[in-house]
Amino acid sequence: MSDLKIAGVQTHQFWEDKAKNLAHFDELLIKSNLSEVDVLVFPEMFHTGFSMNASSLYEEMDNSIGIDWLKQKSNQYDCLTIASLIIMENEKYFNRMVAVYPNGTIEHYDKRCLFSFAGEDKVFSAGENEKIIQYKGWNILLQVCFDLRFPENARNEIVKNDTAKYDFVIYVANWPKKRILHWEKLLPARAIENQVYVLGINRVGMDGNQHEYNGKSCLYSPTGDTLAELQDSQEGILYGTIDKESIQNIREKMNFLADRK
Repeated sequence: MSDLKIAGVQTHQFWEDKAKNLAHFDELLIKSNLSEVDVLVFPEMFHTGFSMNASSLYEEMDNSIGIDWLKQKSNQYDCLTIASLIIMENEKYFNRMVAVYPNGTIEHYDKRCLFSFAGEDKVFSAGENEKIIQYKGWNILLQVCFDLRFPENARNEIVKNDTAKYDFVIYVANWPKKRILHWEKLLPARAIENQVYVLGINRVGMDGNQHEYNGKSCLYSPTGDTLAELQDSQEGILYGTIDKESIQNIREKMNFLADRK
């Protein structure tokens, strides 16, 4: 398990305008140093914003502007790209988090905890299973926004040969400014209780429903320490590195996962 270099994009999202969002991402990436990045992460519903207008905005896995764009970036930067978007499958809509590998392979996770406060549960179908992907020797748990409020969705454990189920969890989000304190508290809590690295990538700006977002994207260590963070309400790219030696040392010195019932 080698070290992983992480980049997360914190940006304004143009409301329900796929072309404008993708062009804006292109502008940000061109100005950035992604030559050695292993994992590149974008916010929730990355090229539409957090919209309930699924019937007009949905894409299909084999006919997706968003996924094609992510494939292009994965190939261009030789990295894993991660984002969520609106997908229709079997006549159901999903808030689907996709992980696109440099070779074009795609894995996905469907958001399990739907945000009823915004009516997400009335439009989208909930996922039924957790998803842990493998990349460069790391086991990575995929999570979307509201999932963060439910620790059972990220419960880590020792599974075999004294190894943990996963090492790194990624949350993509549209988490509003008025509840940002919860975001700031829950992300490090997930890191501490599961002894994993945690990345939270949020957006900034105003959406079409006049909800304000101030980002606060951050990368946390397995002890809850801040490894990298972005400025409040500013567009930018978060860079950080997670390393295997640190996580192994922490688990050896404080073997709390083995005590979990």
